[in-house]
Amino acid sequence: MGHAVFIHRADSIYDDSPAVQYQFPRQYLGRAQQAVGDWIVYYEPTKVALSRGYFATAKVRQIIPDPKASGMYLALIEPDSFLEFANAVPFKAEDGLIERGLVNADGKVSGWAQAAVRQLAGSDFKRIIERGLADDQPILPRVDEIAAPQLPYLEADDEQVPFEYEVERVRTEMLTSRIVRDRVFRKLVLRAYDARCAVTGIKLINGGGRAEVDAAHIRPVEFGGPDIVNNGMALSGTAHWMFDRGLIGIADDLSIVVSRHVNDRDSVDALINRTGKLIGPGDPRGRPHPVFLAWHRENCFKQ
Repeated sequence: MGHAVFIHRADSIYDDSPAVQYQFPRQYLGRAQQAVGDWIVYYEPTKVALSRGYFATAKVRQIIPDPKASGMYLALIEPDSFLEFANAVPFKAEDGLIERGLVNADGKVSGWAQAAVRQLAGSDFKRIIERGLADDQPILPRVDEIAAPQLPYLEADDEQVPFEYEVERVRTEMLTSRIVRDRVFRKLVLRAYDARCAVTGIKLINGGGRAEVDAAHIRPVEFGGPDIVNNGMALSGTAHWMFDRGLIGIADDLSIVVSRHVNDRDSVDALINRTGKLIGPGDPRGRPHPVFLAWHRENCFKQ
């Protein structure tokens, strides 16, 4: 086992769905197989518009030949392991390359930086995770949270530090912690929606700087919903309650649909913003995915 970097573009020609699978050609098979059972990092090249750099991590469950494409393979992602970073991590920061294993003997960037799949040193992985999940500018929660597990501080010269089981265990606990995942999910969703309720259009920040809005899953985690922005919406407490109980739903065109079981239709209609549609993220990449909206309509919405 070992860490790896998987390069992914939002406009990729490959059959990628980062939370589910990653498609790659045969030439990268050996490297990808080394990552089975371990955590990888997704990287978006800097030449891509609105590049996120290192933007997420996930655990590889297995590698299989792609049944739909000869000579191609799929890295299947462990369910519920995909975790987008609260902070996009750049390829290069003020203290140099984040992925220091790419620096060659001449002090220059190695050609390996162009490889779609490449091995990633443990210390580089820790550095990316620490920066990606850093909570130096938290969006305060509506309720108190238990302190999340923290990774040991990594010094710049830790490249040759021997493997420590305890560090590995703490890292795994951090990446799978429901507390950490909820915190990151909230930050990503509220940032995407500018802390504004997608149903009412109201943005309220209290005197303590806390956003009075929830990060709601469209398809709940307990029913297989991933912690990704496309499976989330920023909702006020009342809108969240109605959505979870199937009193409102969202059509694929983002129209807000009201259940016929609502006993006070006029009041509910008054809560919905004047467009009658969900106020989505400014970046279309964060738009609710039709697959999750359909799941909610089929399994939660009261017709």
